[in-house]
Amino acid sequence: MVYVPSLHRPLTAFVLSISLVACTTDVLTPSARIEGGERVGSIRPVPVDAVPEQEVAAYPSGEPVSTFSTGGGTAMPAVTHQQTRRALPMIDSEEALSGAQPANIGSTAIPSEGVNMDAMLGVQPVVGLAEEQNNEIAEGNASQPVVGGIGEDNVRQLGSPPQTLNEAQASLGGDPDLPPLTAEQISTEEAERRRAFERQKAMQRAQKPQEVAMLPRARNPLSEPEQQFTGQMPRSEIACRQRLRKLGVEFRDIPRISNGPSCGIDYPIELAGLSGGIDVKPAVKLNCEVTEAFAKWVKYELAPSSRYRYWSGVKTIKPLGGYSCRTMNSRRGNPMSEHAHGNAIDVGKFVLKNGKEIDVRKKGFFAFREKGLLKAVRTDSCKYFNTVLGPGSDPYHKDHFHFDLRTRKTGYRHCD
Repeated sequence: MVYVPSLHRPLTAFVLSISLVACTTDVLTPSARIEGGERVGSIRPVPVDAVPEQEVAAYPSGEPVSTFSTGGGTAMPAVTHQQTRRALPMIDSEEALSGAQPANIGSTAIPSEGVNMDAMLGVQPVVGLAEEQNNEIAEGNASQPVVGGIGEDNVRQLGSPPQTLNEAQASLGGDPDLPPLTAEQISTEEAERRRAFERQKAMQRAQKPQEVAMLPRARNPLSEPEQQFTGQMPRSEIACRQRLRKLGVEFRDIPRISNGPSCGIDYPIELAGLSGGIDVKPAVKLNCEVTEAFAKWVKYELAPSSRYRYWSGVKTIKPLGGYSCRTMNSRRGNPMSEHAHGNAIDVGKFVLKNGKEIDVRKKGFFAFREKGLLKAVRTDSCKYFNTVLGPGSDPYHKDHFHFDLRTRKTGYRHCD
């Protein structure tokens, strides 16, 4: 058992050497009839008569096939002399590479005009939609209007249908479904039309110019009716003043302000002080509603915020404006401002009880306490007002805070 692996390797080498020696024999040497200049190919030429005629002819030939009968009565096709033993060219021969076609396979040649498959199958040619429309346009029978000269100065209609009505019928609006009018009927209708036109002109001259009265524009029936000023203070204004007294607001009633239909306050008040001994200098003219909102914001938000940051309450609030008959941002063409109805107040400075003045203009980087107070003013005031603007909102409010109670249909509050 030990000697078997040792003999396996020499036997394998011996078998391989015998195989190599067998490959070097003269068995694989080409025969002497093949010259050195000829090519050797593995594909042998196939005689034409060995291939069935149905496979050789790709297209039907117009020449009839002659037949002859043998002694046994069987009809055999007569094969011409050129088709007997005619071999196809080799793939790599000059005849195949040159594209020359043998004379005996003329039936396989493709006609120069191509192969008409519709004619071979007996099918009528199909006319496309574009070709059909082109024929209609060329013949002037287009059912739809065709426009030519698009993109040019001369735009025209092509293939317009011919007019079948004569000029007289066209002028009279003749109906093509009715029989044509005679000359006498046409003249009668023209005379009747002329008389009707003259009567109409005479009636227009006889009529006097109509006077149109300018009626006032009707109001929206769903809108709230405008309250007429009667001089007697309504209950809502009386209740508002009672709430101001409970909040400790110092104010006084002043006469009605009326500067036209766009400006004015029916029941104005003059605000002079707030709860906690806070002065409002100079005093401002406002309506009662915005005064109540301003008093609540100072009492419940501004005063506690200043005590938290500076350990001191607010002594004085310096407003920059109350009632003012002007447009928004005082620019021509803008809508009327809320100041025009005393529904807004502007504040420019706060003075604390310890004597520190806080200007509402934008502060520097290290003014941490002042910036914190002004940020609280902007955030907390949005709970009481519908619009809050200040430094950073736009260039028109860079030096003051603007508070108003503008009513919006969507209930949106703008706090910027």
